[in-house]
Amino acid sequence: METASLHQRLNQLITGYWGTQAIYVAAKLRIADLLADGPQSVNDLAKQTNTDPPSLYRLLRALASMGIFADDGTQTFSLTPMAELLRSDVRGSQHAMALMCGEEHYQAWGELLYSVKTGKMAFDKMFGMPIFEYLSKNIEQAKIFDAAMVGVHGRESAAMVEAYDFAGTGIIADIGGGNGSLLTTILSRFPTIRGILYDLPGVTERAKSNIEKAGLSSRCSVIGGNFFESVPEGADAYLMRHIIHDWDDEKALTILRNIHRVIRPDARLLVIEGVIPPGNDPHFGKLLDLTMLTLPGGKERTEEEYRLLFEEGGFRIKRIVPTNAQVDIIEAEKRPE
Repeated sequence: METASLHQRLNQLITGYWGTQAIYVAAKLRIADLLADGPQSVNDLAKQTNTDPPSLYRLLRALASMGIFADDGTQTFSLTPMAELLRSDVRGSQHAMALMCGEEHYQAWGELLYSVKTGKMAFDKMFGMPIFEYLSKNIEQAKIFDAAMVGVHGRESAAMVEAYDFAGTGIIADIGGGNGSLLTTILSRFPTIRGILYDLPGVTERAKSNIEKAGLSSRCSVIGGNFFESVPEGADAYLMRHIIHDWDDEKALTILRNIHRVIRPDARLLVIEGVIPPGNDPHFGKLLDLTMLTLPGGKERTEEEYRLLFEEGGFRIKRIVPTNAQVDIIEAEKRPE
């Protein structure tokens, strides 16, 4: 690659936050929602968003240059396929993701140097408490977090049920099941399976309505609790999606050992994470790992790191099933005593 193109590529990487913050502001102003019924002039958009028309135009012009919104040449803007995903009311919406990443995540990432120097969470430094405690005390931000996770996990859920055969499982316990999006996908696809959603009491209250809306209340029980203390008994499969990566090895082992206490020898442990491959090739998990460092204090792991962690927690990995959504299903069993 020539020096000039290397220079240009590096500059694009250095200034990457310009684009992410521009997208955040458009999401905060709900520009995509306002354009859902058709094109509008920047003056009309400015009136509805209480913004300065020339400044709003500059924002939208920049986003249009990135393929988000389109200007017809008269400062009248319309949606593009990418801008459609910033609507809050569409399947696969990234609206909440843009809000979450543009607010707390952006501020925490601004203190990445602090995390690299100390190994401590930048989020705690910025907000005075761990992220999950913060979400429990800030209901509106918790709702944004939930919606952002649906935007991310929706693609994963479909990919998982395509890649892994859950048929024949009696009861699945989703440990740290959040708003229930994964469990409702599995139960809808496999009508003979029953489910247990287990998470903190405040989280389970938000999940109950989603399970009811999906018409699955008769097949899915919702239990409040703390997986650092205990997990429910009696499941044929214990499922955790993006739970282990939130925590350091010590806390992750606490969760695994709590499951180990109650899981039967013939039951399965299914951990859904992005396993980091060796080498220098790009991988989403390598950057997500820095989010784990700065926010909850967890980490993304390689296959060898997962094998060692599971062994210490009393499990043996049987296989790792890849999906087409940048996550893998790690299937493990209770290690014989």
